[in-house]
Amino acid sequence: MLTDTPGIHHVTTMVGEAQPNLDFLVGTLGLRLVKRTVNHQDVLRYHLYYGAGAGVGDPGTVYTCFPYPNEPPGRRGKPQITAASFAVPEGSLDYWADRLGDRGVDAERVSRFEETALRFEDPAGTRLELVAADQPVEPWGDGPVPERHAVRGIHGVTALPTNPFATASVLDTLGLEYAGEDGDRVRYRAGGDTATVVDLLDRDAPYAREGVGSVHHVALRVPDREQLREWHDLFRERDIDVSRIRDRHYYEAIYVREPGGILIELSTEGPGFGIDEDPATAGESLVLPPWAEADREMIEGQVPPLTLPRVGGDGADDGGDAGAAGDATAGADGHD
Repeated sequence: MLTDTPGIHHVTTMVGEAQPNLDFLVGTLGLRLVKRTVNHQDVLRYHLYYGAGAGVGDPGTVYTCFPYPNEPPGRRGKPQITAASFAVPEGSLDYWADRLGDRGVDAERVSRFEETALRFEDPAGTRLELVAADQPVEPWGDGPVPERHAVRGIHGVTALPTNPFATASVLDTLGLEYAGEDGDRVRYRAGGDTATVVDLLDRDAPYAREGVGSVHHVALRVPDREQLREWHDLFRERDIDVSRIRDRHYYEAIYVREPGGILIELSTEGPGFGIDEDPATAGESLVLPPWAEADREMIEGQVPPLTLPRVGGDGADDGGDAGAAGDATAGADGHD
């Protein structure tokens, strides 16, 4: 029996140099690097997982990046996820506007669905948003941002499909419910309590080019492999492009290229990110999937060294926030 997805598992983007990405997400946004590993389809490239809560990579708090230096920039358009948003506590946007401004990041205040958000770009040109929306996620207590203002996980994504009606039909099948419209923005919401929002834009736009600054995909949560198999079979029956089940070590996944052109991953909630590292030191060293361990010396010789920003607890930080661009392209069924 298929069960509705409770919300987003993670969001994956394509960035340029790994170090500026790390500096910005940890040093400026206050996220935690919870896993330093490699792209399963290109083990000479990093796959960096960031978390926004006290748990180590709890579903709904994870934001991941593929660093691909020297690739051309992407272009926002159809069909593409055009923005990823994080939830921050109500009343914290003034703090965030000052913090971003002090670091040379231009932020625009926007409103929709009775929510207020700050919209800005990361060093790779990825469009990000901080949405004032309380979520029941305990913040990471050792980051550079005071706990009362810290990011509380993923809020949602904004998608610009070629056929929003077809995309909406797939979201409905997955259990997301229509929640309203604000101009040309149509909101769908999952039934969980964190990371539940998918907004669809119904507007004219040029075609997208995937590259540096692109949001590669959004992953939705399913409980286990049995559910994943049932979803796979359902999409096959409906003649929707779906990958085979892929083992990503920390979860299993399928990738669905729905008829509106948006890449949606379905990811299991287990076994989780705590299976191969001590939570206290997660992200500090390179972790490889078991099948790549024999090539560790070669891999470590190819990926660039990374230095974690030095951050103190509850608001003291002295890590870098440097910006740089220059990354990525990815395959049709996902690198994640």
